[in-house]
Amino acid sequence: MSQQKKNPFDFSLFIRVLSLARPYKIQMGIAIFLALVLAILSPARAWLVQHTIDQYILKLDEQGLIKMTLLMVGVLLSESLVRYAFIYRSSWIGQSIIKDLRSRVFSHLMSLKLTYFDKTPIGASTTRTINDTEAINDTFSQGIITIFADLIMLIAVISIMAATNLSLTLICLSVLPLMIISTYIFKEKVKSAFQIVREQTSRLNAFVQEHITGMSIIQLFNAQEREYQKFFKINERQKEANINSVLYYAIFFPVVEIILASALGLLIWWGANEVIKDQATLGTLVAFILYLNMLFRPIRMLADKFNTLQMGLVASGRVFNILDTNQTIQNQGSILAKDIKGHIQFNDVSFAYNKEEMVLKNISFEVQKGETLAIIGATGSGKTSIINILNRFYEINSGNIKIDDIELNLYDLHSLRENISLVLQDVFLFSGTILQNITLNNEHISKSKVIEASKAMGAHDFIEALPGKYDYQVMERGATLSVGQRQLISFVRAMVFDPKILILDEATSSIDSESERIIQNAVEQIVKDRTSIVIAHRLSTIRHADKIMVLDKGEIKEVGTHESLLGQQGWYYKLYHNQFSQDKSPKRA
Repeated sequence: MSQQKKNPFDFSLFIRVLSLARPYKIQMGIAIFLALVLAILSPARAWLVQHTIDQYILKLDEQGLIKMTLLMVGVLLSESLVRYAFIYRSSWIGQSIIKDLRSRVFSHLMSLKLTYFDKTPIGASTTRTINDTEAINDTFSQGIITIFADLIMLIAVISIMAATNLSLTLICLSVLPLMIISTYIFKEKVKSAFQIVREQTSRLNAFVQEHITGMSIIQLFNAQEREYQKFFKINERQKEANINSVLYYAIFFPVVEIILASALGLLIWWGANEVIKDQATLGTLVAFILYLNMLFRPIRMLADKFNTLQMGLVASGRVFNILDTNQTIQNQGSILAKDIKGHIQFNDVSFAYNKEEMVLKNISFEVQKGETLAIIGATGSGKTSIINILNRFYEINSGNIKIDDIELNLYDLHSLRENISLVLQDVFLFSGTILQNITLNNEHISKSKVIEASKAMGAHDFIEALPGKYDYQVMERGATLSVGQRQLISFVRAMVFDPKILILDEATSSIDSESERIIQNAVEQIVKDRTSIVIAHRLSTIRHADKIMVLDKGEIKEVGTHESLLGQQGWYYKLYHNQFSQDKSPKRA
């Protein structure tokens, strides 16, 4: 806030916002031209009233009055049409600009490292992408263009007034200092209030987004009342912020009406004297009453529009902060990964999420083409981190990772990820059909291929039993499907993309025994001729892996086959017997 007081108008930011309109400079030119036409037509009506009163009404010229009336109607209709075109064009420009900007922001968000989303609330990103970009629309449709139009109008009206009668013009402008002072105070107060409103709106959005996502936890632990009280307080602050902003409007507009009434009273008093003294005509006095309204209306609205501009600049600053965020995965590789075999090497790789606490410490291992490597270890041992850096969701701190003897960052990022399929424990499904969730709208994957993969994974029968079958509409996050059904769909999704490298991140830990049996054979098929990395909690699922690697606190403790590791009676031996001791005891009995 202090920075904003020192620098109330960020001109460099204003220029950057203006640059968004560069693709629409022709449309901007049309809007400016229409504003100039309005600046001529609006005062022209008042001048025609003056001329009609002086030349036709007072002289009782009925024919001339009819002609002037028709002319005024024509000018009024023309002004209405031009104003419609101006408002429509201004709104069109604003909406076109934010459409482009939203696309840029969303595209940039999709390119950011996961560390950005680890630190940034989802609601805040949603507010930036939707609410703040909408404020930039207001900057153009109700700010920059309309402020320019109002300024042209003011210049035109004052010029015509001065040319018509200088003394009456000075009388009208005598209250202008009061108007300017009150407008400035209003502008500053509302600007501060709006900044608080946007901050509270962002907090409210973030809170609601987070709690709707975690509603099952809230209900499970009967925390509804406590969380409601938190929401109530945030909601109350948001209400108070909005009421404060409305309060300033409730004060400002009556003050403007008082100032306008004072100016009108002075005008009539002074103008009547001039009419009596024959220094001004009755038509001039009536015209000046109309000019006065034309003068005060844009001045009164300028404060509000300037605040709209200011708020748009504040919002654009937040949007540009996202666009200026350099937490993107650098895609400087040029090698396409379409012909990779799947030979993976980790050489002295170290990695930390916060650059302080190393999650992986100088680990080295190798997976040959077509091999299956199983990784086990306690929570926090670094299993999922290996998957994250292999997919280049995060960058490593030291060491190097190679696929087919080529460093990972030399591959084109999109090509690399196209050849790696990942099946997670927590399956995310989007709103849409089952078919769309499997293909992710990839037009190169046919429905017949999806059905074939579904049969291989054991998912075809339950999909066929759903209403609509493969066109069944999945609710957000797959809420209408069971955990096992969502997991089976994720396996089908992985299979249809035909990856060279397959990663299963505890993909069977959340499903029941029956579902596990259904997919066990399918998993064995899907890993054939593919390099596979399996992170497992259930050791029964990895007994036939080519190699098993035991991690503990980011370090490799053991590597070997199931039999060899049992023979060593080390880390794996303890884990295995701890997990299966209960299963073995009934068998002995």
